[in-house]
Amino acid sequence: MTDRLQDFDPELPEDFDSPHAEYARLRQQCPVAWTEGLGSFWAVTRYDDVKRVASDSATFITSVQNVIPKVAYTGRRPPLHLDPPEHTPYRKALNPLLSAERAESFAPRARELTRALLAPMVGNGGGDICVELSSHLPVHVFGEWMRIPEDWLDTLHDNGRAFILAVHSNRPEVMKETSLRLYDMARALIALRHEQPQDPALDPTSALLEARHEGQPLPDELLVGTVRQVLVVGMVAPMVMIGNICVHLSRDKGLQQQLRSDPSLIPAAIEEFLRLYTPYRGFARTSVCPVELGGRTIEPGEAIALIYASANRDEAVFPEPDKFILDRPNIAQHLAFGRGPHNCPGIHLGRMQLRVALEEILSSTRGFELDGPVTVSRWPEIGALSVPLRFA
Repeated sequence: MTDRLQDFDPELPEDFDSPHAEYARLRQQCPVAWTEGLGSFWAVTRYDDVKRVASDSATFITSVQNVIPKVAYTGRRPPLHLDPPEHTPYRKALNPLLSAERAESFAPRARELTRALLAPMVGNGGGDICVELSSHLPVHVFGEWMRIPEDWLDTLHDNGRAFILAVHSNRPEVMKETSLRLYDMARALIALRHEQPQDPALDPTSALLEARHEGQPLPDELLVGTVRQVLVVGMVAPMVMIGNICVHLSRDKGLQQQLRSDPSLIPAAIEEFLRLYTPYRGFARTSVCPVELGGRTIEPGEAIALIYASANRDEAVFPEPDKFILDRPNIAQHLAFGRGPHNCPGIHLGRMQLRVALEEILSSTRGFELDGPVTVSRWPEIGALSVPLRFA
């Protein structure tokens, strides 16, 4: 709306720490903030407001716009692009394949992959932990989970990374081009499963093909969209989070050594890292009616960004929010994996990858520190895309 004053500018250059300082300002001064940037939207920054919007799927829908900036140029991709109950058959098909037990079954392979990716870095005395390790690990873990032919994985990595970088640099034509390549991979995988069916209790694509809604198979194009979504959705957060953790530990050598000396502390540390460095800020909703939130009136049709990264540093919920506190008493309240019907279904797979990666990085090194500038993501993620390290 042209008569509104802009409360912040999401397109300003950022460094690793500057977004958190800006969100602290907004929480204090303007917790529901308006901007004309990135297509115009409201930014919800306080914990209670973010949790409310994420949890109320009847008032705040995801089917109009699910992310900021808007990047869905090439079709609808369930379950994220659909509201309940339309999204439910897709989640119902995939959720059993993302259980904690099933996620842990991939831990030995994740460890093997991490060691293989770390070996040349250790030999070279360091390297870029995002470019050389964390951009590859999630692709291979998800490739194993999706049961993708191994000779497709390099293509998936290259196409997925190209799409992610196009989103971060806000290049719509490149987004569309790279997204279409991922759609081609989705169609090829579905065709392969038609030719060579697999056990739907083990294979996500087969589970989706077997799924029924009101007695009917899932629509072909929406099924393609779901596989396309799954192909890339698990790639970004682990890549960014591993980079974020390494930046923090480079700055806090005492904590780095503490975790290296006692790996049993790593799972608890992962939860605090997820709170401190939540990798998402751009998941979006749209109100279906006028809503009062944080003293502002949000009109129907206006995009609302859920700033999870801000909510998880809300002083009203997490005392000393910018400080790493191991075993924080209320750490289970963090929103790193969202809330409501669109919470992250890959929570267990994500946690497993972070734990394994950190265990291996610490056990393979005597110490590490930053060895150059950190390159950061733009919306919708927040955090590191490039973290050069020097190993001791």
